[in-house]
Amino acid sequence: MFHAGLPGRLPLLQALLALHTMGRTLGRASPAGGPLEDVVIERYHIPRACPREVQMGDFVRYHYNGTFEDGKKFDSSYDRSSLVAIVVGVGRLITGMDRGLMGMCVNERRRLVVPPHLGYGSIGVAGLIPPDATLYFDVVLLDVWNQADTVQVSVLLRPPLCLRMVQDGDFVRYHYNGTLLNGAPFDSSYSRGGTYDTYVGSGWLIKGMDQGLQGMCPGERRRVTIPPFLAYGEKGYGTVIPPQASLVFQVLLVDVHNPKDTAQVDTLEVPADCERKAASGDFMRYHYNGSLMDGTPFDSSYSRNQTYDTYIGQGYIIPGMDQGLQGACMGERRRITVPPHLAYGENGTGNKIPGSAVLVFHVHVIDFHNPTDSVGIETLSRPAEPCNETSKLGDFIRYHYNCSLMDGTRLFSSHDYGAPQEATLGANKVIEGLDRGLQGMCVGERRRLVVPPHLAHGESGARGVPGSAVLQFEVELLSREDGLPDGYLFVWHEDPPASLFEDMDLNKDGEVPPEEFSVFIKTQVQEGKGRLLPGQDPEKTIGDMFRNQDRDQDGSITAAELKLKSEEDEERVHEEL
Repeated sequence: MFHAGLPGRLPLLQALLALHTMGRTLGRASPAGGPLEDVVIERYHIPRACPREVQMGDFVRYHYNGTFEDGKKFDSSYDRSSLVAIVVGVGRLITGMDRGLMGMCVNERRRLVVPPHLGYGSIGVAGLIPPDATLYFDVVLLDVWNQADTVQVSVLLRPPLCLRMVQDGDFVRYHYNGTLLNGAPFDSSYSRGGTYDTYVGSGWLIKGMDQGLQGMCPGERRRVTIPPFLAYGEKGYGTVIPPQASLVFQVLLVDVHNPKDTAQVDTLEVPADCERKAASGDFMRYHYNGSLMDGTPFDSSYSRNQTYDTYIGQGYIIPGMDQGLQGACMGERRRITVPPHLAYGENGTGNKIPGSAVLVFHVHVIDFHNPTDSVGIETLSRPAEPCNETSKLGDFIRYHYNCSLMDGTRLFSSHDYGAPQEATLGANKVIEGLDRGLQGMCVGERRRLVVPPHLAHGESGARGVPGSAVLQFEVELLSREDGLPDGYLFVWHEDPPASLFEDMDLNKDGEVPPEEFSVFIKTQVQEGKGRLLPGQDPEKTIGDMFRNQDRDQDGSITAAELKLKSEEDEERVHEEL
């Protein structure tokens, strides 16, 4: 609607110009009912708001009806469907009309009585106005402007946060309602269901709108009043904007960007302990609220109660977000403003992101990791006494732990169960990352472990653990015991007795029932000659050992059945060979 190259306006009515000038005059009646000395003015409708009044030299546009004293009409702009457009106070109107228009407001209505000497005098106008005729005009003012006018801008609403202001060369998207100065509407972007999208300061708009948009913030509302010489001038535009018309636009700026813009990052909150920043190739989990630049929301991960999980710097997300997420810390909050050429371009996407839209994301980074990451280990405290032995693969350990997500969301704690956690390192009883992080610890040591998802619960997660989540553990090692070799339930600290079966056969009847076997093994443990597999119920372990030796499953062990684990392994190797 505001393209500078649009075709022309309605021409000014050339004929009967003198008659048009007969429409208004200011004045007073003569004493004692004699001839009028000046124009008589009746202001029978005065608008509440009058931002300016007609002055000498102003250009005005008005409608009128002209009649004689008896009510007979001699002329009317309404009959020609063309209002009067002319400069006042420079002799182009009859004196009575010049005076009658002075001080008038737009949309004001006046009734003027013009005496003959301020109208057409003793000569009149042949065939239309007799000599010495008093003229009566009913006038409504529709427009007023001056060649010295500039674009008038009134800020109606300015948002508290102004991300940027319009400059020449920027591309803007805005809504508008366009009216003539008297309030008559001629166009509206709202009626077309879409913003008006264009460059500013590049000749795509009428000059007045180019000026009126300068310095505007997204979300700001303005009233822009444009004189005709900065709008459509003498030609007007089609049938909707008459010649020499002042234009008034109620404008709402939706967004603004420049083709040279990059993604703009504003840091809102950074955690104090930022030990690592996201880089290209990292996998990130984050929450976001997405809105247009005027605040209109279009999407939110919170509404789905699930983080957005993706690789960054790998082309999986729009380029502007790829740029805006790099360098972020875990727990950081950012506002990322993405111009359309780094988002969804001229076409937009779906029904919520229009073409050429600037997008604003409020992002909360939950965590990120790299597929090459190992377990992060931070020692929080160590016992004061020297530590000669540390936890290793195969050891049976007891430890307390607190497990949380990287944003602090608490998941699990051994304290909730009133007992420490027990595990044999390397036995695949805990997630791999925790197993690694618990190795090399002294009893009494406390650590913070950061476990990437490929060493935790992976892409699928687990009960209470989101997929691809980085886990944080605070662990304290309470005790450790040397473990047993794989497949062993009991080991001797020294060589076993040479007469093992005889020592085990307590009643010397040539058979060892479960009771004798249990007493013998417990005695070896008590005397420190051997030890059972740690972390298991001793009775169950001894029972498993007995069943392994009772090869014919008759409820007792004979000398022929009893074999050490090492002897069984040698026989197995021999059979394989």
